[in-house]
Amino acid sequence: MASAADQEMSFWAHLDALRSVIMKIAGLLLVLAMAFFAVMPWVFDNIICAPCSGDFILYRLFAVIEGDGSLLPDLGDPSFHIELINIELASQFMIHMSSSLWAAFIVGFPIVVYLLWQFVAPGLYEKEKRGARIAFLFGNLMFYLGMAVGYFLVFPLAVRFLADYQLSTAIVQTVSLTSYMDAFYTLVLSMGIVFELPLVAWLLGKIGILRRDFFTTYRRHAIVALLIVAAVITPTGDIMTLAIVFFPIYTLWEASALLVPKGDETDNNI
Repeated sequence: MASAADQEMSFWAHLDALRSVIMKIAGLLLVLAMAFFAVMPWVFDNIICAPCSGDFILYRLFAVIEGDGSLLPDLGDPSFHIELINIELASQFMIHMSSSLWAAFIVGFPIVVYLLWQFVAPGLYEKEKRGARIAFLFGNLMFYLGMAVGYFLVFPLAVRFLADYQLSTAIVQTVSLTSYMDAFYTLVLSMGIVFELPLVAWLLGKIGILRRDFFTTYRRHAIVALLIVAAVITPTGDIMTLAIVFFPIYTLWEASALLVPKGDETDNNI
């Protein structure tokens, strides 16, 4: 049996290894944040603010398929433009900083998870390692896919609706930089999280909490709920735009159902 001194040394060795991992993660994020800080003006002009202009790729696609405008009214108008304004003295600098940090975290997230994986992997069984690798690859893929859907589809649709919405002709519509960035972060990152639904369902199925009959039983309820979510995200009033947002989310629901075991399946090994 190991002595108390050996156990104490083992504990401090693990703590030192954890400190090393944390320092590596902090260093990685710092380097990425500094790099993004240097190029953030270009990122703003060409990526973050791109949906403010009528030549954004989604709007040009709508211009091709809308025809006479009966299906997708006004969404393909090339004259669309949003002029962002800054109303707080320190907002531009703070957003420059926060955007650099967010970009560093998003780009460096797989590396951060990998470094943490190297720390915990020695304590896992081979079967657990195999399941964790699958979750790592699938989770990253779905997160970035969700962010792409949020950026190229959900956020531009929300921007077009909210920028053109008018409560009264007496109100001059202006969009502040802060409100625009809040909406950008919320919608794009939220879609990245929503796209983790199949992974969460797979994990819950593996540990026996979730079964496929749950999705069968509540499918109609899910359709209604997802339609409401799609309507809230893009309340434009036309069926085509609603369907464009609804079907990707509903596809996630069905994909989640396929990834969990049936009720009579008892193998919960990852």
